[in-house]
Amino acid sequence: MTVKGSVNSIETLGLVDGPGVRVVVFLNGCKLRCKYCHNPEMQEMGKVNYTPEELVKKIREYKPYYGGEGGVTFSGGEPLLQGEFLIAVSKLLREENIHIALDTAGVGAGRYEEILENIDLVLLDIKHIERAGYRELTGAEMDEAEKFIKVMNKMEKKVWIRQVIVPRLNDSREYVEKLGEFLRKIKNIERVDFLPYHKMGEEKYERLGRESLYRGVEAMDEEKCAKLREGLEWEGMV
Repeated sequence: MTVKGSVNSIETLGLVDGPGVRVVVFLNGCKLRCKYCHNPEMQEMGKVNYTPEELVKKIREYKPYYGGEGGVTFSGGEPLLQGEFLIAVSKLLREENIHIALDTAGVGAGRYEEILENIDLVLLDIKHIERAGYRELTGAEMDEAEKFIKVMNKMEKKVWIRQVIVPRLNDSREYVEKLGEFLRKIKNIERVDFLPYHKMGEEKYERLGRESLYRGVEAMDEEKCAKLREGLEWEGMV
């Protein structure tokens, strides 16, 4: 039986989710319930609506736009929760010689080596660097994310780190110093991006009839965020 995937949406000219111009495929489903989540509509799995062949056909249509430098990025939600579908799609994309990036928090359902086999780049979302803070922010333990990092290291995958900076949560020099220490256990980091927390997701909560847990939190000042990034140090920084 052909596996099918639950795709929420497809962005055809993404410029911030990997190198070059990207087709960004947002997959439904996520185990985490991050208090600042800006894609709450993707937390539940949703209906299945694509076969691997159908999705690859759609991705292929935009190949003239991303050429050799760009490619496709799987995001979400948490794409690792649709491992079988992701494996099937990635194998087909590899035959097309299309660059594949995976935007993930590392919290899936296993089969990480199979999933990563055809992945060229991992965009790893760091939720928190301490167990208590991770649990408070996401409602989950960080063991699964650590398991994924070990597999990623073993397979020597190229990594871009993404850290959302939220006022009064992690916008301090102390946190940035600890983040630098945390990143030393991750191999092959090519870059680290600090993403300022924004409030654009609040409208989504209203449409879903849900209350945003971070409604009272102001957007992160971009200049302060940039200055914090300048103070980040970790071994092997490029």
